Amino acid sequence: MSSSQSKRVSIDHLESLVQAALLRAGMAPENVGPVAATIVACERDGVKSHGILRLPGFVHSLQLGWADGRSRPAITGQTASLVSIDAANGFAQVALDFARPRLLEMAEAAGVAVLLTKNSHHFAALWPDIEPFASRGLVALTCVNSKKRMAAWGGGRPVTGTNAIAFATPRPGHPPLVWDQSSSVLSQGDVLLAANEGRAVPAGIGCDAKGQPTTSPSEILDGGALLPFGGSKGASLAVMVEILAAALTGGRFGFEDQSPPGPATTSFGGQFLLLINPGRVQSGFDERVSALVAAILDAGASRLPGDRRYRQRQISAVDGIVLDAAAHALLLRLAGRSGGPVAGTGGELP
Repeated sequence: MSSSQSKRVSIDHLESLVQAALLRAGMAPENVGPVAATIVACERDGVKSHGILRLPGFVHSLQLGWADGRSRPAITGQTASLVSIDAANGFAQVALDFARPRLLEMAEAAGVAVLLTKNSHHFAALWPDIEPFASRGLVALTCVNSKKRMAAWGGGRPVTGTNAIAFATPRPGHPPLVWDQSSSVLSQGDVLLAANEGRAVPAGIGCDAKGQPTTSPSEILDGGALLPFGGSKGASLAVMVEILAAALTGGRFGFEDQSPPGPATTSFGGQFLLLINPGRVQSGFDERVSALVAAILDAGASRLPGDRRYRQRQISAVDGIVLDAAAHALLLRLAGRSGGPVAGTGGELP
């Protein structure tokens, strides 16, 4: 890609622009960090479907007042191994950052920690939420429910969210083993990316507003529905997420969504997070994980979940992050910067 078509920026500079966009949209300075870090992590690791592409949704939600960027989370209940958080119409990343010290203390003392977050907005990838815990030696499982976008068990209309689930485990001598997947065949972000790029999606991804199969991302997004992966199996996982992230937390179900019409807005629901300290419950855990991974690779697996992200992360740390012209222009506009080079920041790389 030529320099006229793209811009290469440093990770720090990208983060400063994302933070500027969120601040300009009305988010409080103390809340900006965790949200911006998630968006930047996705761009840094090459996950374009959940990076800058999602920033307008955050900004639009803040500008409309659909999400409250100035609210602070509050503890509503706590036991020796569980903490309940009301995000107060704020963002799930802010609530998780608030709860993190307590969760680490619980996992150390009790061997397990559970976070139940309600009244929160999540509009990004899940793996940035849990990879840091796995880097500290904890096994982590999390899920969020989202606005209704997916049909379930043969239905033709959306009733559940795409309801992402992510898992992370420590891996001795290597970065954590992490996977993050939606309950739909294709994530909402990938469908948005296809729509933005003017291309069709494969057959079997979704249906239109009449319940008819379609390969048009706009028809899926405009009153249609995504389809669960594996048919009834994906639908079962999506319903499980509704129970864990909405019924158990006190959050809003996907079908109860009341988000404003128009451009993309963040999903208002809940988050479930489970942390387990393997050192407190099972000796030899690291060796068992290593043996399992070795067996998988020996059987011919070409890669493990997260491998591509880790490789791209190393490249981004050295060479910076490539943004296409449209994404770069969008970012500058949202951050209130001019479309030309940003003088004096050292952020744009040759």
